Amino acid sequence: MDFAAKLLQGLSLLPAVVNGIQGLFGDRSGQENKTAALSFLETTLSIGEALGARNITDEAKFREGLSKMVDGAVECLSASTWAQKAPGK
Repeated sequence: MDFAAKLLQGLSLLPAVVNGIQGLFGDRSGQENKTAALSFLETTLSIGEALGARNITDEAKFREGLSKMVDGAVECLSASTWAQKAPGK
């Protein structure tokens, strides 16, 4: 699978990953949750493989972009009904 397809696959998983990480590690800081989400996404996207194949030419910028996507997903989820707690919880 080419890198663009892997990236799109990772993007499709982003809301579920962020929501799952928050559910699993909700008692930890936001930064710890973000680090866990980034780690999961990097593993899913096989960044090491992409770096070896030269699909990513600037690893730092790529990770910064992933970080921004996680921030955006958290912001969208927080603003949506997905984040609303059920009455009485």
